[in-house]
Amino acid sequence: MTIETAELVDLLAGVVGADNVLSGEAIKDDHTHDEALTAAPQRPRAVVLPGSTDEVAAALRIADERRVPVTARGAGTGMSGACTPRPDGIVVAFERMAAIVEVDTENFIAVVEPGVQLDQLDEALLPHGLVYPVFPGEYSASLGGNVSTNAGGMRAVKYGVTRHHVTGLEAVLPSGEVIQCGGKVVKVSTGYDLTQLVVGSEGTLALVTKAYLKLYPRAPHQATVLAPFTSLEAVTAAVPEIVRSGVGPLILEYIDMLTMAAATAYVGLDLGIPDVVKETALAYLVVGLESTHGDRLEVDTQAVAEQLADLGAMDVYVLPPGAAAGLIDAREKAFWVAKANGADDIIDVVVPRAAVPAFMARVSEIASDNGSWIAGCGHAGDGNVHMAVFQPDAEVRGRIMHELFAAGMALGGAISGEHGLGTEKAGYFLELEDPAKIALMRRIKAAFDPHGILNPGTMLG
Repeated sequence: MTIETAELVDLLAGVVGADNVLSGEAIKDDHTHDEALTAAPQRPRAVVLPGSTDEVAAALRIADERRVPVTARGAGTGMSGACTPRPDGIVVAFERMAAIVEVDTENFIAVVEPGVQLDQLDEALLPHGLVYPVFPGEYSASLGGNVSTNAGGMRAVKYGVTRHHVTGLEAVLPSGEVIQCGGKVVKVSTGYDLTQLVVGSEGTLALVTKAYLKLYPRAPHQATVLAPFTSLEAVTAAVPEIVRSGVGPLILEYIDMLTMAAATAYVGLDLGIPDVVKETALAYLVVGLESTHGDRLEVDTQAVAEQLADLGAMDVYVLPPGAAAGLIDAREKAFWVAKANGADDIIDVVVPRAAVPAFMARVSEIASDNGSWIAGCGHAGDGNVHMAVFQPDAEVRGRIMHELFAAGMALGGAISGEHGLGTEKAGYFLELEDPAKIALMRRIKAAFDPHGILNPGTMLG
């Protein structure tokens, strides 16, 4: 069934109001892409800005009845092309649905609409002494987008990823039916867990209109320890020992020397590391700690510093608060540094933590064999490796990406640890994953979305 754009816009305007449907030149450039390096922007037929769950449901019914593709959009900070629209489709953008519905201090739950940004939620939780602990690198990311991609970040070594903190969802199916999964309860053993099925589905199964998020007491005391090493192998060997020590690190990050130099220069940060160390250190380990008690944090920080020295660190620096915040900021901007320096693609392969040295050795071989440069950093504490690939030749780059993903999977890992597959990694997933699993995923997709209107091309090609 086909429908002219003017008629489609009129129908949608009847649901959300004429001011909340954008078409033609009124569509913002931001609505045409996310941050994927390889996805070309696409201008949709219309952008719909719903203000309520009922409006989302009505808009989806219109699209489903007329077989119009739908792409959901939060803040557009994704890196896999998952919110790049189709030129024959519409975008449902959640910027008007950005309310923090409730902060329940008794049940330690926040109820939020999908357009709420991480920094907005954090500011709202601060007076309550609470925190939502999932912080991927971009604090302007929306909670709806985080749920859609199962976002992670540096704190995952201690707190896990998004799916560990979503206790319930309100979501709209393409038919316009509204489902409520879970809620404020922290455990459920009643039927299929539809909440966890929707988390990480990248907008292919349903559109999330509310999320119930688990909260934690905010630890007032933090410390950051930086340790340069002569090899990445030495860094990754130190990681399990830090975990085994029982200090419960908030952050365990590795940064290679090139990324460290570029990232600190990008934010104008001088950590006071002597030149002789900078010239010989090939990788750095960043250990972040937190505690509710300052004296306990001091003991843990000293113990970690001594342990790192015993594990072969060239030196150990307990950073003052300003430098620590600057270093974390620099690490979080690694993607922007790579983009500014001309990176052609990025990966976020995840492997078992102990397999990181083997994977990185294979990365070096792949880069050398293909005459390319691959550099980066990653969440050493959970095996999530973030790397930028510098290879302008699309054919060669495609071969490199395939080999990198195959190497990670051969070690028991997966193509993406937190960015998702989107449109840009879906092809590799379909080539390398078990066909039986893909067939099952397609059947699940068909059960939720029988006409295939939700984010076609994403995840399953």
